[in-house]
Amino acid sequence: MKKIILLIAFLTMTFVNAQNIRFEGIVLDNAKAPLEMANVMAVNQTSKTMDSYAITSDKGKFVLNLKANTSYSIKLSYIGMQNKEISVSTKSENIVQNITMESGGIELAGVEIVREMPVSIKGDTIVYNADSFKSGTERKLEDVLKKLPGVEINADGEVEVEGKKVSKLMVDGKDFFKGDTKLGVKNIPADAIYKVQFLRNYNENSILKGVENNQDNVAMNIKLKSGKKNFWFGDIAAAGGLNDTKRYLVNPKLFYYNPEYSINLITNFNNIGELPLTVQDYFKFTGGFRSMMAKGGSSFNVSSNDLGISLMRNNRAKEIETQFGAANFSYNVTKAWTLSGFGIVLNSNSDLETKSTVNILNPTSNQIASTEKRTEISNQRSNLGLFKLGSIYKPSSRLQLDYDILAKVSKQDETSTLSRQSIVNSLSNSETIFTEKNQDPTSLNQNLSAYFTQSEKNVFALEMQHLYQDENPFYNANLQSQPFSLTGYLNGQNRNDLTQNRFVQTNKVDAKLDYYYMVTPKSNINITMGNTISNQNFDSSIFQILDGGAVNNLSDSRNKNNVNYKFNDAFLGFHYKVLTGKFTFTPGVSFHAYDMTNTQLGTSFNQNFFRILPDFVAIYQMKKAETLTYNFGYTNSFTDINRLAEGFVFNNYNSLSKGSRTLENATQQTHSLRYFKYNMFNLENISANLSYSKTVDAIKTQSVFNGVNQTSAPYNSDFADETASAFAMYGRSFFKNYKASLNTRLAWSKFNNIQNATLTVRESFTQSHTITASTNYKNLPNLELGYSLTVNDYNNTKFYTDKPFVKLDYYFLKSFSFVSEYEFYHYYNGDKTVNNEYDFLSASLIYQKTKESKMEYKIAATNLLNTTSLNDDSFSQFSTRTSQYIVQPRYIIFSLKYNL
Repeated sequence: MKKIILLIAFLTMTFVNAQNIRFEGIVLDNAKAPLEMANVMAVNQTSKTMDSYAITSDKGKFVLNLKANTSYSIKLSYIGMQNKEISVSTKSENIVQNITMESGGIELAGVEIVREMPVSIKGDTIVYNADSFKSGTERKLEDVLKKLPGVEINADGEVEVEGKKVSKLMVDGKDFFKGDTKLGVKNIPADAIYKVQFLRNYNENSILKGVENNQDNVAMNIKLKSGKKNFWFGDIAAAGGLNDTKRYLVNPKLFYYNPEYSINLITNFNNIGELPLTVQDYFKFTGGFRSMMAKGGSSFNVSSNDLGISLMRNNRAKEIETQFGAANFSYNVTKAWTLSGFGIVLNSNSDLETKSTVNILNPTSNQIASTEKRTEISNQRSNLGLFKLGSIYKPSSRLQLDYDILAKVSKQDETSTLSRQSIVNSLSNSETIFTEKNQDPTSLNQNLSAYFTQSEKNVFALEMQHLYQDENPFYNANLQSQPFSLTGYLNGQNRNDLTQNRFVQTNKVDAKLDYYYMVTPKSNINITMGNTISNQNFDSSIFQILDGGAVNNLSDSRNKNNVNYKFNDAFLGFHYKVLTGKFTFTPGVSFHAYDMTNTQLGTSFNQNFFRILPDFVAIYQMKKAETLTYNFGYTNSFTDINRLAEGFVFNNYNSLSKGSRTLENATQQTHSLRYFKYNMFNLENISANLSYSKTVDAIKTQSVFNGVNQTSAPYNSDFADETASAFAMYGRSFFKNYKASLNTRLAWSKFNNIQNATLTVRESFTQSHTITASTNYKNLPNLELGYSLTVNDYNNTKFYTDKPFVKLDYYFLKSFSFVSEYEFYHYYNGDKTVNNEYDFLSASLIYQKTKESKMEYKIAATNLLNTTSLNDDSFSQFSTRTSQYIVQPRYIIFSLKYNL
């Protein structure tokens, strides 16, 4: 398949090359020095359209692919130089000609030419002219981004550029839902987009931009077309099923932007599996809050007691019904004060059916010790809410005050019927299990920040953050057999009905004060004083429902928890940043004093100690758009209260765990090396990353397996865990209408645990390779071909997924858009005991009389081949799991959309 794709790309480019001649040369300044990143474009004198464009390389070189026997106006622009225009008439031979530009240009005079360029770079900003890449079939921002060279949309719907995730989204400079990208990517209409800007080395606070390392921060700003400002724009869509009249979709989207304020309204009601925001997205939604204490070298993360309800497989459920509403605003109260906020409400009701096989590995070999085969039918109901209010007050360039508050509320429940067959030593046992889960956690996150430039040499930054979180997961399992020996448990019942209540409350405050002293214009000293204070309470109890309905409270101390945990980390950090030539060095060290106390079982256990944690960053700026970055650091990682509680806790019907109050912190050493190159001369994009981490005193699990049932407790391992990963991506555009990319991801890990009193060392190695080639014509069908291979090796048990895919889109007769996507999956393991093939095909046909027409008509079909299920696999350090998920059937939908 790879050879076929490469051959198609090669033949296509060879054909195109035969139709064109090359006009190439070097752009020079008055002193005959080459000019890097000068804009060069060729305007066809007959059609008055741009036939080709280029941005000069670091050696000033440009190449234009022009039509033979045609007259062109070659236009050049470069900041600080006078615009230049020369006439060229092509024949059938290539042309070589150097061009000299004169100094003394006015920057504003070059705006007209720069605006027409499909791609341009100014400082740290890459600017794409959206219309230069549209073919007419695009409907959302996502469709436009996929066609931009150097830009990728990953499987989670996140935008990546230069191999880095875009961390913030703005529209005309205003935050879109406080910067989280997925809602914008899925909903901003393509016809409203004028420019797409990627801001590298981004810092939300301009005061800190020059003193901190921001090389991993990328933001995206969407500039709207002039006709979309000071007017409501968007669309209102409604759809109904043709082959299944119960299917529906209602999807209004309204946007309003002007210099003073903006309003965004997005709603979506459907039962066709279209999810504007998944449950996973909800829990990941940060609302713009940062991990402000990461620079200190400590990691204290508050874990979530979500019972696994949030692990729904997006729109790959058997049935899913969604009601979604979101509103976002930004308002400039004065020139110095801006208010912004959003509200998001999501209700989903999903039916899932899963068949899975879990193989428990033998502790002394890679052989299978026991197997559990499950068929699970579940119903999940989720009501989720997110609410954010933010304020930015910047009375001058020297002072900025920020305040944000984010509230998360939810109510979730799940009921499941599970049929399982456990196989131990060739003996099989079957039973039916009923489970119920529900929870309604809440959290409140507040952030207060102040930034002050006292003088050119002195900068201060004060940041404080408070988290309040309240969780109450409830779990009930009704089994035929009870696998655990719980003190006080009454046997002899017809069914074993176990219930657990759990209450976890967290109050956590982070505060730090940074002082930056500018030693020279290219160096500064940073002193940081910080403190993390956390107070957590954990209560749990297990009780048994007897056959007659009576309650048997398992009141033994081993079956309940009442724990308080106080954590305190006070630290002082020193960093020195210096720019010398092409290098930036930032060595640092932080001094930490830790104090931790957990109180349970009538006694308190205290730990306090001192640590020194070094870190180092080196950046080699080879060229304007070519960098090599090395990061090194030590991190002290601490568990929260969940793994300190010594009473038993049900994880699920066959897993029981307890904590250990004497757990110590783990120390992780990390190294990473990142390379990036973006060549505007041929739109070549290369990014690569290598990382390695070694964790000593890692908090690991000692487990006892009784067949397929597990009882576990944490401990600090004497053996180090190790992980290593590598990523490489190469992409470039060919001529004007072709784009290809290749990326590879590798990940290796080695973990140590204790299984049935035996030290086990497990390794996993995963690899993923993807190659794609695509065209981007205005008046011809466009094709994207690709192939990906994923290999998951879990202790020499290998699973493979071959996935060729193709996408066709065509805008024709100035009114019709046709888009079709096909994916084929071949999923199998090493010995072919698992060997499945399945595919997905979707297609849509849209009619819009003209691009200015208000009405749009669409017929769309999903899962045209009526595939019933898909496969997946996972690794848990003790076991391997393969799963088959039932998916929604074929739907054919007819929709009407009114464009404002």
